[in-house]
Amino acid sequence: MTAYKLFLAAAFAATALAAPVEERQSCSNGVWAQCGGQNWSGTPCCTSGNKCVKINDFYSQCQPGAAEPSPTSTIASATTTKATTTGGSATTTGGSATTAPPVASGNPFSGVDLWANAYYRSEVSTLAIPKLSGAMATAAAKVADVPSFQWMDTYDHISFMEDSLADIRKANKAGGNYAGQFVVYDLPDRDCAAAASNGEYSLDKDGKNKYKAYIAKIKGILQDYSDTRIILVIEPDSLANLVTNMNVPKCANAASAYKELTIHALKELNLPNVSMYIDAGHGGWLGWPANLPPAAKLYGEIYKAAGKPSRLRGLATNVSNYNGWKLASKPDYTESNPNYDEQKFINALSPLLEQEGWPNAKFIIDQGRSGKQPTGQKQQGNWCNAPGTGFGLRPSPNTGDPLADAFVWVKPGGESDGTSDSSAARYDSHCGIENAVKPAPEAGTWFQAYFEQLLKNANPSFL
Repeated sequence: MTAYKLFLAAAFAATALAAPVEERQSCSNGVWAQCGGQNWSGTPCCTSGNKCVKINDFYSQCQPGAAEPSPTSTIASATTTKATTTGGSATTTGGSATTAPPVASGNPFSGVDLWANAYYRSEVSTLAIPKLSGAMATAAAKVADVPSFQWMDTYDHISFMEDSLADIRKANKAGGNYAGQFVVYDLPDRDCAAAASNGEYSLDKDGKNKYKAYIAKIKGILQDYSDTRIILVIEPDSLANLVTNMNVPKCANAASAYKELTIHALKELNLPNVSMYIDAGHGGWLGWPANLPPAAKLYGEIYKAAGKPSRLRGLATNVSNYNGWKLASKPDYTESNPNYDEQKFINALSPLLEQEGWPNAKFIIDQGRSGKQPTGQKQQGNWCNAPGTGFGLRPSPNTGDPLADAFVWVKPGGESDGTSDSSAARYDSHCGIENAVKPAPEAGTWFQAYFEQLLKNANPSFL
């Protein structure tokens, strides 16, 4: 039961990553097709009207020939999700980073507005909306307004966080009260149980030190923006693999590094204006009765080894997955798992965490792709581009459960979980199964058909 697989690419975000090649009328690579990448043997071209854009070393994609928007686009007057003040509130200084940092007491999602970042808004406006019309186009524009997390999946992509924080500071100086949401995701040998989103660092190539430099870069920026409230999800799809996938050689080899570097990140990023949540899989993965005790033991060990960081608020669940929050009936594909929805999962895990020395841990739950229940999955572990899914509950601290700080959108809906091309270097068999939406591009690249599925099935509806 592997978790979601995602490699956030810099499509339409930085011209430094754009690699246009000659457009040839005779070329057969149409829009969204692969046009280059390491170990790819096809023709490096795109049909007329498209350009070949380098997404990462493994994959280049034919995209519409319009100029790529900058991640600092002035889309920044973002519509936000307003949080009801039930506890602490963010201190909006409106000044430079030399002012007192906004220390959140209690739920960091309370009394603050979440920022809809320009990167995802650009993806929707540039890639999705031009392919839609009428009510669907109008609905897609509403999706762009929903605050989602921004992923730092490579060292170079840290700059996108800095761009967003600059936008947030500007808005806060104008009277706003915004918080930024980001994902720390660059462990060496990451995604150890699958291939769809392998990262840039390897343990056998000085990966530990490179990761520490990655964390140091993030820390410096967070300190520069100490006047801004920041919420982080720490390393999706890492520690959870150490609970269930130690039979996989890559996971067994990476286990000690995963622990060491997660602890390092928690210590270094334990800053007054920051709130952190460690990724903890989902109910269909760690919620099985046999997996709950070892999961609680592992997360308790990490919490204590990191020195019980004051800014570590709890755990993030269902990241890039599809589980509902509170289901009226049990989906068949959850089989005998008693913790088949995320509310059941966190309420089963919480007392075990307390037994392991982590009392009062809170949770945030990704509901970005959980709107349609049941989904079209055949098994709850089918994580890659699952059919029959829809955009879900909007980000909000009003969860109705004291353990749950907020519903969030961690996964940017519309970005692929992984390629269905079995010849690709990062192909994972889960993305090629019959019960996955195909054809699918590389993880992190725009998947128009999947975005449209999410939009049509959204609950609450955008239409």
